[in-house]
Amino acid sequence: MTTASTIDRPVRQYDFGTMWLLVFPATALLLAFLVIPTALVVVLSFTDYELGKEGLRYIGITNYSDMLADRVFWQSVRNTALYVALVVPGSIFIALAVALLIERRSVLARFYKVAFFLPVTATLVAMATVWEFILHPSIGLANHLLSVLRIDPIRFLSDPDWAIVSLAAIGIWQSIGFNMVLFLAGLSSIPKEIDEAAALDGAAGGIDRFMIVTWPLLGPTTLFVTITTAINAMRVFESVAVITQGGPNKATEVILYSIYLEAFQYFRTGYASALTVVFLLVTVSLIILQMRLADRKVHY
Repeated sequence: MTTASTIDRPVRQYDFGTMWLLVFPATALLLAFLVIPTALVVVLSFTDYELGKEGLRYIGITNYSDMLADRVFWQSVRNTALYVALVVPGSIFIALAVALLIERRSVLARFYKVAFFLPVTATLVAMATVWEFILHPSIGLANHLLSVLRIDPIRFLSDPDWAIVSLAAIGIWQSIGFNMVLFLAGLSSIPKEIDEAAALDGAAGGIDRFMIVTWPLLGPTTLFVTITTAINAMRVFESVAVITQGGPNKATEVILYSIYLEAFQYFRTGYASALTVVFLLVTVSLIILQMRLADRKVHY
């Protein structure tokens, strides 16, 4: 008589092999494009490897100690933090306002969708030329509008006080469309009955219903938008590399651009790897901290 154990054993073996066969492609890609490159970067961060130079030497934490004493590194950290502090709230609040206009079925709803989502589909490297013309100190559209208002011209990209702010404005312009789509998805999931019930309970004004009903129910969406926007803002590179090249006087040199310069301009691959490791650790730590703090205030 065949027991249950003898029947189950080949079935379990067959399922185990099938499982590994199904997960192998994804596992191989994950190892090839994420795990192995990350491990190599960590290993190189403890060496004096230079791009194009034969051989390398283990130097311990020298790259990390040099980083802490590097004035340019701390300048890039401050620039990146300022950029994130400007882009995240700016793009979130504008995207939410646009999403509310579209959700209320405004006459210009279709125009808003096209106008604000266009930057998501556009290549920032190609659009950088347009932005350079708009922000040009003498012939740019921005200063032309300021002259109409009888305001002195501003050197948006050559003034250290305005350069990072100008790049942040470009970052906000680029992020609004994607955040708008996410907020529209969140707004569409809110039952209309809740809004009507709030109106019957005394929240007659649109602002009151937004603060009492809409904004709390958008908690999960707002959390997701905040995290993704912060990640993208910390990864800013294209606009810096194309428009300002880190200038003037390193006023716009962000962390990723510093890594690029160290690796491909100065060929200090070991030091650039150390910068990359710290950047990844800080990014992951901030995301985990933000999720733990914000999740307590999210309304589901």
